[in-house]
Amino acid sequence: MRIQWEDGFSIRVRVEGGAVILSANRAGLASLAGQLRTLSEAPSGTHIHYDKWNSLEEGSADLIVEKIEE
Repeated sequence: MRIQWEDGFSIRVRVEGGAVILSANRAGLASLAGQLRTLSEAPSGTHIHYDKWNSLEEGSADLIVEKIEE
């Protein structure tokens, strides 16, 4: 699956009080929207792993988004 990023994207993920908070600028939200659209067309079990090494701001919690069977 090809992952595309908008120039200047910024995404943070944190967990507070049992809630996952995803914060992103316009480019980050546009990037995520396109990636989720691509993931929706992928086979079940396909996932995208977001972490501080490839996409999230330093200090972010990892986030894995997985497509499940319909």
